[in-house]
Amino acid sequence: MRTFWRWLLRIVLVLAVIVAAGAFFFRQQISEYYAAFEYAGIFEPDVIDQNFRSLYTKYASVKVPRSAAPSDLATDERPLPESFAFRGETRSTADWIERTQTTGLLVLKDGVVVHEEYRRGNTADTQSIAMSLSKSTVSFLVGNAVADGLVDIEQPVDRYAPLLAEGGYKGVRVKDVLQMSSGIGFNEDYGDLTSDIVRYIIQILTGSVNDFTAHLQNADPPGTLNRYVSADTQVLGMVIEGATKKPLAEYFGERLWSRLGSQADAYWLIDQTGEAIAAGGLNAVLRDYARFGQLYLDEGRNAAGEQIVPADWVRASITPDGAHVQPGRETVNGLPVLGYGYQWWIPGARSGNDFLGIGIYGQFIYVNPARRVVIAKTSAYADYNNTGIEMEDESIAAFQAIANGM
Repeated sequence: MRTFWRWLLRIVLVLAVIVAAGAFFFRQQISEYYAAFEYAGIFEPDVIDQNFRSLYTKYASVKVPRSAAPSDLATDERPLPESFAFRGETRSTADWIERTQTTGLLVLKDGVVVHEEYRRGNTADTQSIAMSLSKSTVSFLVGNAVADGLVDIEQPVDRYAPLLAEGGYKGVRVKDVLQMSSGIGFNEDYGDLTSDIVRYIIQILTGSVNDFTAHLQNADPPGTLNRYVSADTQVLGMVIEGATKKPLAEYFGERLWSRLGSQADAYWLIDQTGEAIAAGGLNAVLRDYARFGQLYLDEGRNAAGEQIVPADWVRASITPDGAHVQPGRETVNGLPVLGYGYQWWIPGARSGNDFLGIGIYGQFIYVNPARRVVIAKTSAYADYNNTGIEMEDESIAAFQAIANGM
């Protein structure tokens, strides 16, 4: 009889373990399904404006204090060019601003604000999500770590972040990751709820983006193909943290935000483990995005004249140095494809040695050194998954026309 009860107890315990395991599994599945559902809802046309200015309050984030002494931005308003050429057509600048669902547009000429406007509920104090504009600031941080002798871009990323040795990033150079040429297989389709980029975003809400990134697999030899992989920037964040022994947001505050002359605090989105979302988690005001563009226009010098990132790093960042990252290496839909530097884009048809950062749904920092013009634009372009690439190409044409007209 005692044996019977002993076996019965064992069976009950085993069943309890199975039920608990099943509950944990389904809880994880339900959590991920809910996260995917919530992600999809962020970009609905009737809420996208509000969401893009409040993500840092809706989800976990870390505040980065503004500069102690914000730099002055003088104002001298001038009219924008009325039109620009795109795909053999003359298009209206005012129509482009409205049609691309602009929430903020600011133009600097010689460091002076010559145009500034806000729309769709945004103001000069709005914290706008940078999306992939964040990537260019991460490149700035890598440049600081290189200058300090903490990172060598010819070394493999797993030298600085050992977790990366567990997947396809093992042995991949920091430089190849900077140039979005890691060879990692990655589906960047934001409209596909099963894509890698959406799975990455789901990790923000349910787990660890670093762990997810570290276990991605390679599809091509590193340094041979320029494939846009947002996870590459997460790797750069891991490299920075491993090399500096500081959280990304803290290093960002020390090296950039406190020295930029920023007028407002910034916020970095973080995942469930507290890791910064390096690929797209920065939130800031429009004028501070413009200040960052001006910093690169001035080859790493802030408004006070202090060199806060080496000039040769800035030049290397905007100079594609391999055949696979050259602008105009092929054409798509009749337009030359963009080139790529160290987390900066190079127009396929350049004007004044221009370059830019681009964030999904219409976030831009455009820099034209020859014309001494910087343009910062935030948007809530709800149709991005269908016509986003055309919108970006058209916006570059508009930026070039604005720069040439100033």
